[in-house]
Amino acid sequence: MVTRFRPQHLSKLLHHRSQQVILDNQQPGGGYLACPTMPDYQFSWFRDGAFIAYALTLDGIYHMVPHRAGMSGQWDSAGKFHTWCARIINDRAGALERTIARAAAGQPPVAADTLNARYRDEGGVGPMGWPEFQLDGPGLWVWSLAAYVEVCRLHPLPVAWAQAVERAARYLAAVWRYPCYDCWEERGSDVHISTLAAIYAGLGAARHLIPTLEVEPTRAEIRAFILDHGLTPGGELAKSVGLDMVDANLLLAALPDYGLLAPDDPLMRRTVARIERDLLAEGHGVHRHVEDTYYGGGAWVLLGLWLAWYKTQIGDFAAARTLLEWAEAHADAEGNLPEQTRAVMLAPSYYAGWVEQRGEIANPLLWTHAEYLIVQHALQGR
Repeated sequence: MVTRFRPQHLSKLLHHRSQQVILDNQQPGGGYLACPTMPDYQFSWFRDGAFIAYALTLDGIYHMVPHRAGMSGQWDSAGKFHTWCARIINDRAGALERTIARAAAGQPPVAADTLNARYRDEGGVGPMGWPEFQLDGPGLWVWSLAAYVEVCRLHPLPVAWAQAVERAARYLAAVWRYPCYDCWEERGSDVHISTLAAIYAGLGAARHLIPTLEVEPTRAEIRAFILDHGLTPGGELAKSVGLDMVDANLLLAALPDYGLLAPDDPLMRRTVARIERDLLAEGHGVHRHVEDTYYGGGAWVLLGLWLAWYKTQIGDFAAARTLLEWAEAHADAEGNLPEQTRAVMLAPSYYAGWVEQRGEIANPLLWTHAEYLIVQHALQGR
């Protein structure tokens, strides 16, 4: 039986529900369903899973879920996900080597030889026609893995994991300049700054895991490219090269440990200030970007929590709690947190069309529940 929520003790109950939603939707092979109720989301993404595993890694420190092996249930779950990712990357070794060779010859990637964004649990790809070429996912996986290895003190690195990290790093270093779809699976002909930030963090984490990897020259190139081509006329990080607009996914630039920018870097502060000016919705949800029409361009609970996470990084805990409370208020009666809410939409005329095509807004979204756990951990560990 699922506990129904009342205002009192909401945070504690929603914390438990977030753990439950995530652990219940991990597949036998290790991947996490993005959302169990939306058909298009019943796959496992590197990106979503990286944040989910990162959240479980942190959550296992203070809120251990008992496990039969005597370890944190969260850490066992995250470890299975990392093994799943490593298996998929290693199984694609030949294809990735062909892509690396093509890049060295100045040739663009061929879709069949790249990593897909989403996979079935056994490693098979999803239906054709999806915008699969996304480079943020493998970068975020390596970043998440590094946090797991440090928290769990997992040394030496398992051989299969080390092989996958090395392959992912060389793949990302080879193709980072090429256009791809962003984390919202849009604008496949653009070079996205959030994607470059994910690659930058992933390469830094890869070098931490395997110190012999020569990735620092590539990281320096990425940083220089962003500073030369990835800023708006107002001096903020741009959504994509050549666009005078921001995207809430630019919060990714301040990832802990290996991020492109420190949270209090003036460039990061200017970028977040414009995100808040352009995209912070009435009531504290956050829109993705000003051109968003997906489900009417609603205010995302996920992004409200991500902004709360950033606020904890700069020490603004009051703002973080306000954003957290807004997210909590949008949990349904069972404690499920959705992807977004339709209360405030940028393009409401598009909402019905998306519902007809895909069904209702994704709920529960595992990535949203993961962000909730991350914010709770940040507030508890202040």
